[in-house]
Amino acid sequence: MSNNNAAIVELSQTANKYRSSIVLQAENKYIDVKSILGLFTTLVGGHAYELHVHGPDADEAKAELATVFAKHNLNVTVVD
Repeated sequence: MSNNNAAIVELSQTANKYRSSIVLQAENKYIDVKSILGLFTTLVGGHAYELHVHGPDADEAKAELATVFAKHNLNVTVVD
């Protein structure tokens, strides 16, 4: 399993712990982070991503997902 695959699985599993809507914006595409398939087709190195989280547990989700992105050296900005 490549590092990218490990990142995708961990991001999806982390996102699925939360009730909030968690969407990753990559250029003009919006991907549901809870969808492994969506992440596989989008998450490639070198891109800058924006993470949009809305819902009852958004603060916790943002904090944990930011940690996972950083751990895998993915460039993400968490949007408030």
